[in-house]
Amino acid sequence: MTRPITAGVDGTGESLAGLAWAAREAVRRGRPLRVVHAWRFQTHEAVDAGDAATQERWVRDAVAESVRRVTERHPALEVTTDVLEGEAVGALTGAAANAEMLVLGSRGHGRIMGFLVGSVGQQVIVEARRPVVFVRAGDTPSGEVAGREIVVGQQGEPEDSAAALEFAFAAAAARGATLRAVRAWALPPMFAYSPDTLRLMDEAGGLEPYEQKSLSDALAPLRERYPQVRVVEQVEMGSAGQVLLSVSGTAQLLVVGRRARRSAVGARIGSVAHGVLHHADCPVAVVPHD
Repeated sequence: MTRPITAGVDGTGESLAGLAWAAREAVRRGRPLRVVHAWRFQTHEAVDAGDAATQERWVRDAVAESVRRVTERHPALEVTTDVLEGEAVGALTGAAANAEMLVLGSRGHGRIMGFLVGSVGQQVIVEARRPVVFVRAGDTPSGEVAGREIVVGQQGEPEDSAAALEFAFAAAAARGATLRAVRAWALPPMFAYSPDTLRLMDEAGGLEPYEQKSLSDALAPLRERYPQVRVVEQVEMGSAGQVLLSVSGTAQLLVVGRRARRSAVGARIGSVAHGVLHHADCPVAVVPHD
């Protein structure tokens, strides 16, 4: 079974940007495109919103118009559409289950709205078992020009970032792009407060060689599977979110892993995914690894 690239649309400008990105990705990877819209019958006191059949017709017409624009640009692309009645989170996570990735549009920077934290998007990130890509309104093919890198964050042991690295290598291979693998690190608290420990660490060559080896070890099996992908390794001291954002300005795609955390007040995504979703200038892929 060939997994499709699935795009969730709702008629907004940002979802249309996500659909356009998903179509280009489907063409690059030689995969079909699936377009999904979730809707629920709603009434409104101030306007005539029509009955359920009328609303469904409006929705289907809008989705068909969005698909028409895509097929005009990519006439050879295989496209299917699904208009699903029900709440958005369940429909989108269900659609993601059999997809290579789910692509959603995202409103602007630094706002807790739209597909960002606290809304449909966060819930989808938490529940989806496949990668979810967020594309900002106004994204255009010009962001994918030659020279722009795929950036991926690596942390912990090799298995902790294996899924994110696999996704990033595949994206780089599909585009013929350079992959920049970033590992950020910080001093353990005991080192920061102990001059003697710092001296001994300096004499041993510091922690950076250890971090560099950890990154190289994590990349080694992917380098073997994707020998055509040029890789740049970057090890930098600092918070992972800040380091990734510092290189996202020249990236065409930023890839991060996520491990959802559930608590009494609801599910949360990690601070790195949270930060880059709010502030990165390029599309962001959030890849589950738990």
